[in-house]
Amino acid sequence: MTKKERYASVISWFEQNMPVVETELHYDNPFHLLIAVILSAQCTDKRVNMVTPRLFQAYPTPQVMAVSTPEAVYEYIKSISYPNNKSKNLVGMAKKLVEDFGGKVPGTLEELESIPGVGRKTANVMLIVAFNKPAMPVDTHVFRVSNRIGLTDNSKNPQQTEKELIKNIQAKYLSRAHHWLILHGRYICQARKPKCEECGLTPYCKFFTGK
Repeated sequence: MTKKERYASVISWFEQNMPVVETELHYDNPFHLLIAVILSAQCTDKRVNMVTPRLFQAYPTPQVMAVSTPEAVYEYIKSISYPNNKSKNLVGMAKKLVEDFGGKVPGTLEELESIPGVGRKTANVMLIVAFNKPAMPVDTHVFRVSNRIGLTDNSKNPQQTEKELIKNIQAKYLSRAHHWLILHGRYICQARKPKCEECGLTPYCKFFTGK
């Protein structure tokens, strides 16, 4: 199977079996989505969704969070991984939005990456979810699944994976492909023991077929 055939088969399977796919993070506007994505780093979406309702209620706008303190934000997110750093980043993020972007979440990669707590993956998530722009955020699931299936050639880091996926997946599929790979890695192609017996991608999977 050529790489082109593998990509076509994988995308076709996902499109037929998961035609509607979206983030599992709960949010009601781009600002709250940005909060949720920052909190989700090295933390489960389920845990994030447990703390964000109260957090969103307390901080409905960047302006309100910008005049708060990391100590105050910490009380809402202390059950999240790395709460000290994340509370500082959230307040810094809100101040940046107010001071440099008129209280709005910007819609370009460069602008997003200038915000405290926002790396390339977070910025790309914002592009595809908040702004419906083609991008490929690479987290641990996307990185693992892409290598296992054979969509990438043993990529050494997320940026290599991102570059190869963008090269081989049509722009119209990129946003959904990100969610497809994440959910597949979260529920089927798990790190320690992939559930190959439940997987519909086995005919096209390099890990399963050995070729």
